[in-house]
Amino acid sequence: MISYSSANAPDEVVTRAESRLGESSYHLVWNNCEHFARWCKTGDHASEQVKDVAASGTGSVGAAVAANAGLAGVAAVGTAAGLSGAAGSMSGLAAAGGLIGGGAVAGIGLVGAAPATVATVAMQVVLKDDAKLSSEEREARKIGRIASVGGAVAGTAGAIGAVSAAGSVAGLSAAGITSGLAAIGGTVGGGMAAGLAITTAAPAVAAVVLGYGVYRLAKWLRS
Repeated sequence: MISYSSANAPDEVVTRAESRLGESSYHLVWNNCEHFARWCKTGDHASEQVKDVAASGTGSVGAAVAANAGLAGVAAVGTAAGLSGAAGSMSGLAAAGGLIGGGAVAGIGLVGAAPATVATVAMQVVLKDDAKLSSEEREARKIGRIASVGGAVAGTAGAIGAVSAAGSVAGLSAAGITSGLAAIGGTVGGGMAAGLAITTAAPAVAAVVLGYGVYRLAKWLRS
């Protein structure tokens, strides 16, 4: 059930609905049931479901493209090409991190930043403020938007922490990073390349999961 902060009087809602009896212009994307219900209630022809699906789909594709581009960049800029070997991954990460004045650790964060940003922007759209909605819904969305940003940051820190802790050599030295990435990749039957792919995707996943999860929790607490 959707609550609105301002809506047409019941008689006007009924009049609006009756004015479209016999209409046969239904369209899943442009003119669905939610478009109709909201138009009757508020006069706005909009669908949150369509917006959310479009934003989520675009965000998912965009994050995947950004992650692949980042991995391709790491594979290309190192002194040893590719991601399969320690030399390729480490030199690529170091080169990427060098772009912001850091090393391989900064490279891990930088490669994950692009998909995390895309995912965070998508969540800002999904949880966009809407003045027509109730104050409880608007506040829950605001909290979710903030949480999605926090999720991206926490996901980056968590990914780096996992690399540091998972390897046979603890820490973030060259040996620690290579063994950590290999251990993470091993959880899905891969090696360092798979580990780097997982750590690259982690901030984007965290942005979505934490943002939407906190929104749902805030909404439930206010219900």
